[in-house]
Amino acid sequence: MKRILVIRLSALGDMVLSFGPFAAIRAHHPADRITLLTTRPFAGLLAASPWFDAIAVDARPQWWDLPGLLRLRRQLRGFDLVYDLQTSGRSSRYFRLAGRPAWSGIARGASLPHANPGRDRMHTIDRQREQLEMAGITSFPKPDLSWLRGDISRFGLPDRFALLVPGAAPHRPEKRWPAESYGVLAQALAGHGLTPVIVGTRTEAPLAATIRAAAPATIDLTSRTEIADVAALAARAVLAIGNDTGPMHLAAAMGTRCIVLFGGASDPALTAPRGDVRILRADDLRTLAPDRVAAALP
Repeated sequence: MKRILVIRLSALGDMVLSFGPFAAIRAHHPADRITLLTTRPFAGLLAASPWFDAIAVDARPQWWDLPGLLRLRRQLRGFDLVYDLQTSGRSSRYFRLAGRPAWSGIARGASLPHANPGRDRMHTIDRQREQLEMAGITSFPKPDLSWLRGDISRFGLPDRFALLVPGAAPHRPEKRWPAESYGVLAQALAGHGLTPVIVGTRTEAPLAATIRAAAPATIDLTSRTEIADVAALAARAVLAIGNDTGPMHLAAAMGTRCIVLFGGASDPALTAPRGDVRILRADDLRTLAPDRVAAALP
């Protein structure tokens, strides 16, 4: 039995785009022990998946934090093979801390390099698939996401509802369609017989309040859901509409019909969710008319 380490640290959308590679690595190493190195927000979620035998949390110590680096070094040592799916400058530096094991990634000296100079111009899914192919993985089964279809009965939702995802990373306000526009859209959804249901964090509660002021039938679940709840809600929803942010990737992965709104700051060719997805784009999302989004409703 080999000891395998998979490194994936970053944001929810990137994590969801790696579900396929996770499944492929598990299928390629059915009898081996696979550990995922990730950050704390995703540890509990991925521990419930069928792909890993253990989860290690990377505290991401600063390079001057000697005790933290020693702890990280202990976490990285002892593996026969490492798949670095993060492929960042930080994760590439882990190659030396790990003792230079067999390594799939872009670290200098890696034995299984992703040797494509155009890799940064590839969609994340295509890039990671090619990386794994260069490391010898040839089978890419569809990931089983049944473990994300949990019980959402406690929310008391109607049979027909649509998810709204009005938030985005706080440091990327240009990725947010205005809450007032979501309010107009929520009215249109109600006219289609769909109850709007808002998901997001506590910081997005003011957005939900603005939307509910325009469409009082809207249900506000901000701050009431974990990541797995969002997946289960998406699996039940008729439709999901939202900004270019992690929950929309999760909804698309669950097979939900999605309308994703992109501003000029992001390139959907590189990062858009894959699946039953329609992309609507405007250089400045403030100019994207609610009528245009409503016209895309099924």
